[in-house]
Amino acid sequence: MAEITNFRGEARAETAQDEAGVDALMARVGERVRRARDRKGIPRRVLSEKSGVSPRYLAQLEAGEGNISIGLLQKVAHALDHKIEWLVGEDDPWTSDALRIADLYRTANSDVQATVLSTLSPEPVAEARAKRVCLVGLRGAGKSTLGRRAGAQLGVPFVELNREIEEQAGMPVDEVMAFYGQEGYRRLEAQALGRVIATHDTMILAVAGGIVAEPETYNRLLTNFHTIWVKATPAEHMARVRDQGDERPMAGNPEAMDQLKSILTSREALYDKALASLDTSGKSEDESLAELTALVQERGFL
Repeated sequence: MAEITNFRGEARAETAQDEAGVDALMARVGERVRRARDRKGIPRRVLSEKSGVSPRYLAQLEAGEGNISIGLLQKVAHALDHKIEWLVGEDDPWTSDALRIADLYRTANSDVQATVLSTLSPEPVAEARAKRVCLVGLRGAGKSTLGRRAGAQLGVPFVELNREIEEQAGMPVDEVMAFYGQEGYRRLEAQALGRVIATHDTMILAVAGGIVAEPETYNRLLTNFHTIWVKATPAEHMARVRDQGDERPMAGNPEAMDQLKSILTSREALYDKALASLDTSGKSEDESLAELTALVQERGFL
């Protein structure tokens, strides 16, 4: 994917690229539906009756024309006795060894899964992670404060990924979001993470809480860093952000706390993929710092 270097020029290129991607997706879905119907020997009329989608709409779908909602495509997939991801994924479910291996992996026991991961890893996990430590978690957990102090105490560089993004974009993160949107920010985030990995073998990194929203970027982070989930209660998350002088989380939004709890709940399983966790709830900054440095040293992360 092209790097974002100029707002106006990149915006035009990205629009054309997105449109081409949508056309390719629709063509792929149409071809998969047609082939699946042919394999089952189902006339379009019968598929229409089983799915509740009109023959005309099915004809447009199979021709790669028009568009279709997720709900209707799910009905078509169900009528074909298929998973919807078989119709939209880049890998062809009837020819892809990768999908077959993924299905076998999902049903294997934990020992087999560990062996598979070890075999497929391009390099030993310890070497891939080097002496890089990354703090993940929601905003207000204390990642930046603790990371900066731990770096100074342990004698290793501390980096905030958002500062790397700002340096690359030449503007504050808020402006990056305004100009490029969430997708543009995520691309810059992935690029910044790649640069950090390439230029630091020893470091403490703090990342934005939403990095888990991009699976490829987050998996790369988990592979190349010793990760620690820095956590706190929702009330403490909110209070710490406000103590920093940022009133936006609560300003004019009485449901802010419920939204924060919802975000935390939705991300807990992802944050829990970290190798270790540090609960800063009800603890002073010095207490949390002592626990963090002890954790890093005991686990041999550095």
